[in-house]
Amino acid sequence: MAISNDAEFKRTLASLAVPRQRQVAARFVQAVFPLSGDARIKTALDAAVRPDVSDGELAMAAQAANTARVESFTRCGRETDWRAQAGHFVAKAAAACVKSETQGENLAWEAAMQARLARTCETVAEGTGTDNREAEAQYRSLEAFLNS
Repeated sequence: MAISNDAEFKRTLASLAVPRQRQVAARFVQAVFPLSGDARIKTALDAAVRPDVSDGELAMAAQAANTARVESFTRCGRETDWRAQAGHFVAKAAAACVKSETQGENLAWEAAMQARLARTCETVAEGTGTDNREAEAQYRSLEAFLNS
């Protein structure tokens, strides 16, 4: 199945059980992880990809990712530091991967959108504008995940 737009992408993500949403969401975040490098985010991603992760481990990972998110927000400051902002969105994406399950919520979609924002901040910081191919990369990543 070739995914070619966000409507198909979101629908496909929503059809996955939450543990699989966590796993594919972690793939999206891993693609932008170098924009942060925070060890707490890595810990959250490691938990998200494990099919046997316990609720307690998810709660600890969520707390760590949320702390990274809050700390990265404070680093952004009043004058926009686009690289710091990218790190903040990476932390938000990681937090989405491990947050507690809520009926009808699409964790993978939330993580994907935050990862796209991180990539956009990176391209703005580099002076190349807002054009990037993160959405298409996510479509291909989801296809590979579904075929594995």
